Amino acid sequence: MEISGIISAVVIGIVIGSLGRLVMPGRQRIGVLWTIAVGIVAAVIGTAVASALGVADTKGIDWIEWLIQIGLAVVGITALERFKARG
Repeated sequence: MEISGIISAVVIGIVIGSLGRLVMPGRQRIGVLWTIAVGIVAAVIGTAVASALGVADTKGIDWIEWLIQIGLAVVGITALERFKARG
């Protein structure tokens, strides 16, 4: 993977993680780095799911792919928050 790919993954992870936090009600008690990490993972998995469903490459903006990624970010943030609350 080239450096531009890594930078792209981080930027997309920031956006997806931030949007995931904005969608969630209430206050989240995880840090910025965890949000970015969850966003990166959600972006990668969301792209794979969208590709499997055949909606990853459409004309214009891939809204369905974005919704899948944001939904996965919400799930990831919720799971991480619950895991950290137990510990």
